[in-house]
Amino acid sequence: MLESHMLTLHPSASALFALQTLISAFFAILFVQSGIDKILDRAGNLSWLTRHFAKSPLAGMVPILLGIITIMELAAGALSAVGCLLVLVRRDSTIAFYGVVLSGLALLALFFGQRMAKEYPGAATLVPYFLVVIAGVIWLG
Repeated sequence: MLESHMLTLHPSASALFALQTLISAFFAILFVQSGIDKILDRAGNLSWLTRHFAKSPLAGMVPILLGIITIMELAAGALSAVGCLLVLVRRDSTIAFYGVVLSGLALLALFFGQRMAKEYPGAATLVPYFLVVIAGVIWLG
């Protein structure tokens, strides 16, 4: 009797739905939090990044780059959040797909910055996030 009330999706469709929901929620949390932190503690972030990039070719561009990455992160997080809701409510992954693509671009920008600052361990920590982007492009596309 309990089984008649359970979701009747095929297991692979349920798995796809779960993956789409989890990946879009992951990037929503990651980038909304990161973007808000950059707004609320702009001075602290700017101070840390100025020191971080002091000996790199990006040294004179830190304030504008902080603004750009903040916008990218907030947009990626917002698209991912809206996309997650649309996956849940409508089973439509279109917006979540665009959220994961923008998340990938934000991660590439962060990766580029870490490489330019010759912060190779920091750049390496971004690789697992980028692998989730690749999975997201596959499962949300």
